[in-house]
Amino acid sequence: MLIDNYGRRIRYLRVSVTDRCNLRCLYCSHNHFEWLPPEEILSYEEIYRVVKAAVSLGLERVRLTGGEPLVRKDFVQLVELLSGIEGLRDLSLTTNGLLLSDMARALKEAGLHRVNVSLDTLRADRFQKITGLDGLSRVLAGIEAALSAGLRPVKINTVIMRGLNEDEIPEMVRWTLSEPLHLRFIEFMPVGEGADWGPERFVPLSEIMERASEVGELQPAALEGGGPARVFRLPGARGTVGFIAALSEHFCGSCNRLRLTPEGRLRFCLFSDREFDLRPYLNQGEEVLRQALLEAIRHKPASRLDSETPKRVMRSIGG
Repeated sequence: MLIDNYGRRIRYLRVSVTDRCNLRCLYCSHNHFEWLPPEEILSYEEIYRVVKAAVSLGLERVRLTGGEPLVRKDFVQLVELLSGIEGLRDLSLTTNGLLLSDMARALKEAGLHRVNVSLDTLRADRFQKITGLDGLSRVLAGIEAALSAGLRPVKINTVIMRGLNEDEIPEMVRWTLSEPLHLRFIEFMPVGEGADWGPERFVPLSEIMERASEVGELQPAALEGGGPARVFRLPGARGTVGFIAALSEHFCGSCNRLRLTPEGRLRFCLFSDREFDLRPYLNQGEEVLRQALLEAIRHKPASRLDSETPKRVMRSIGG
């Protein structure tokens, strides 16, 4: 099995299928960005080999990310490939939702289980300021399409940034009263060079939870695949509200995940540029790839506090 030097069993792989994105979000990389050459991006068959080998070692969950994964051509074919791997219990997607309304049903039919949509505001002008595009209505349509297609649960990932959207916390919490959505507030993270990060943007989890509680009493709740989020529900709500302390309360001791970058590097921690290149092993057969994965896992750090400040931006990592 994939067990690191600290006894943590690795069950979860986040696969970034592309570094390209159709948004320019402030906290990701709104400045000039050099795309990876297309020939360096893993093919769908290569991604399949990595996932299949990892599942044979006990991996159970895969999340497809980017960049924006839905901009990659024939993305549904990758979902179909991966969903056929015996032993893979959960196949999910993180997307900005811009292209989701046209693809949700096909993704469900191909074997996708659930979806996370990144959405930091419910106001059109702020959406454009944060993302660089006037596209809020398209994202909301994508969320509705995901619900209609039967993707469950549909989670909404909201990064809270002081001076930009912290005043919307109560409004977004009320959204869960009427819709079966699972909102997750995430602390703003300084990941990579070029992002619009400053300590003045940071809102601690304690303050986020206090603002959310203005709507009503938040009662502890459970949600499958909740990950590191602390999950609550308002009385009578159709959805839930979760909180992720990305900075103030790290959860390294129970971290069970790895990340695969678009060009085939295994990344052990979001906050560290330490990586293991899997490309030399991709065409040497499954057993060689399995041994490479077992060797790679030995490099996972005990804590992000043991890691150097990352230079790679989120869209090239697969957050």
